[in-house]
Amino acid sequence: MRPARTRRRLPLLAALLLLATACTAAPDHDPKPEDARWRPKPGLAWQWQLSGRLDPTVDVPVYDIDGFDHPAATVADLHDRGRKVICYLSTGAWEELRPDAGKFPKAVLGKGNGWKGERWLDIRRVDVLEPLMAARLDMCRDKGFDAVEPDNMDGYLNPTGFPLTAADQLRYNRLIARMAHDRGLAVGLKNDLDQIPKLLANVDFAVNEQCAEYDECGRLAPFVAAGKAVFHVEYELTNDQFCPQARKLGLSSMSKKEELGVWRKPC
Repeated sequence: MRPARTRRRLPLLAALLLLATACTAAPDHDPKPEDARWRPKPGLAWQWQLSGRLDPTVDVPVYDIDGFDHPAATVADLHDRGRKVICYLSTGAWEELRPDAGKFPKAVLGKGNGWKGERWLDIRRVDVLEPLMAARLDMCRDKGFDAVEPDNMDGYLNPTGFPLTAADQLRYNRLIARMAHDRGLAVGLKNDLDQIPKLLANVDFAVNEQCAEYDECGRLAPFVAAGKAVFHVEYELTNDQFCPQARKLGLSSMSKKEELGVWRKPC
């Protein structure tokens, strides 16, 4: 828990000087106005590449890339090519290879989430996680990203090792969304279909894996109805099997391999 601030009584003159300084001093960062935040519309084509050497030449308006792995220069290059760029972050699971991995106390690390070197986080412990996630979101903002894709945000539906509830997940997802917005970043909802009705107003787009395979794509229709993009991938189905429905629903859909390298086959 961060220590509470100590309050001190200032002489009147000092207090007035402090007030004048506060009114003229520049903020630590320059957040974008609410109406300046990127709001991706339905139907935008995209590339999602989280492994391998980045190919910046795919002719799409949106890229989703790893926030830690790429410097500001890469984001700037994509911007120069006319792309909007989404910052992939794992906000609901710990990853042992990240540079800040040692800052996560063992008490917040749960069971593995199915990926080597990753463990679910105890999202109830916002006293611990909020400053860590704030630093990650600062990184995305400072590198010039337009948005963030927070991953592993449905721990309450999984065997995490913690008694997480839907209410815990809602609080945490809204916290991450608010922190992203505070930094001028658009924010997506990753999977977590059950909570779409309660989170739709808090997020700017959706990222979904395999809704067609599990016959769930219709549950994403509220995003499209609200004018918000749904960035969707399938790993097992062929394009002939899912693209007709995806086009009808207005999803931004493509086939990818699970390692999320360069290869893609859009609808």
